Amino acid sequence: MLETPENLRTLQRKLYIKAKQAPAYRFYALYDKMWREDILLFAYRLVRANKGSPGIDGMNFEDIEQKTGIDKFLLELAQDLKDKTYRPNPVRRVMIPKADGTMRPLGIPTIRDRVAQMAVKLIIEPIFEADFCPNSYGFRPKKSAHDAVDEITNALHQGYTCVIDADLSKYFDSIPHAKLMAVVAERIVDGAVLHLIKQWLKTPVISEDKDGVKRNVGGGKGNSLGTPQGGVISPLLANCYLHVLDRIWERHHLCWKLQARIIRYADDFVVMCRGKADMPLATVKHVLERLDLTLNETKTHIVDARNEPFNLLGFKIRVGKSWKTGKSYTHRSPSPKSLAKIKDRITQLTARERTPIPLEHVIGSVNSVLRGWVNYFHYGNSSQALERVKWHTEERMRTHLMKRHKVKDRGAGLGRFPSQQLYTKYGLYKVPTTAGWKKVHALV
Repeated sequence: MLETPENLRTLQRKLYIKAKQAPAYRFYALYDKMWREDILLFAYRLVRANKGSPGIDGMNFEDIEQKTGIDKFLLELAQDLKDKTYRPNPVRRVMIPKADGTMRPLGIPTIRDRVAQMAVKLIIEPIFEADFCPNSYGFRPKKSAHDAVDEITNALHQGYTCVIDADLSKYFDSIPHAKLMAVVAERIVDGAVLHLIKQWLKTPVISEDKDGVKRNVGGGKGNSLGTPQGGVISPLLANCYLHVLDRIWERHHLCWKLQARIIRYADDFVVMCRGKADMPLATVKHVLERLDLTLNETKTHIVDARNEPFNLLGFKIRVGKSWKTGKSYTHRSPSPKSLAKIKDRITQLTARERTPIPLEHVIGSVNSVLRGWVNYFHYGNSSQALERVKWHTEERMRTHLMKRHKVKDRGAGLGRFPSQQLYTKYGLYKVPTTAGWKKVHALV
């Protein structure tokens, strides 16, 4: 975790305090902070820590550091920003497979553009943070998916057991630019900053086929919808726009009037209801229509959590009953999709065609994936799921070693590669099988 430089931290604190104390204040003198040397350097370090693929120019971090030099790279960017001659490069489109077999488009800006976006984010995020509601958890400092799941647990404990499991149709692709910029301009009237954001929203999107032929697949000046997933600034802008829903819910006291609470992580959200879901659902639809957004009717469900589970942020959440005490509690464990996804990934990393790869590289990639998954799901009531992942990993690693050493008999493989040796001799990461329990709340 990179530590924010003290000068930048002081500036962010001042912006946050001013925004908090004056909810109607509009910030007009921010652009000159964007090319400050300390801010651009820290923005670069943050982008570097996030890693990520090269953009459309093919330039990676090694190219910048070994050929151009960080100082020169940032100096040129600072000069372009200062002279207002900065123009973003097109965004590179890549397609990421989803769990349901479909593909999700991801837009990858160049490193230069990611650094510029990060510099803007560092300055404007504290202003919007002062406004964001406590029920919003996604892509926010000191907030996490686990915090959102904890609030869901508390809501279930308080009797909000009728759950609208909402799904927005292609949210990032359908945000209207004009209305988004109007929301941003409620707080920021610095024309140069607004112009930067508009440029990023209008950036052309370029796809490259297998033959290396590049073609324009979206974006551009004529485009009026969407913010590319993959851009540094996109999650903040997406939060700003859906903040309108949170704000309406809060200002009109709908939590009390409708007996319904919204718990949101970016565009993933649930509406927890104490009674029937009809009015809360109709209200959500009405607000979203005003925002030119729509609920995906086929993927939005109303669930009685006392009788059936619902999924959010990779977790399956339901009300269970303790076999020891007979009391009800909130059960949180990896969803079937999350479990299938990690098992499929381990199977891919230990496949037969990877036997020519040095064993330490295979185990290193398996360990890296496992650690990331466990860090997220070592929580709640996940012990059984962790046990299943551990067993699957051992089986796959043993099968991989048998292929490497041409051991065909399964019994011989068990004798030659026992589970304990997978950890002590080969250095396989051992999945913990007792979840990181947090106190669960008994339901009334």
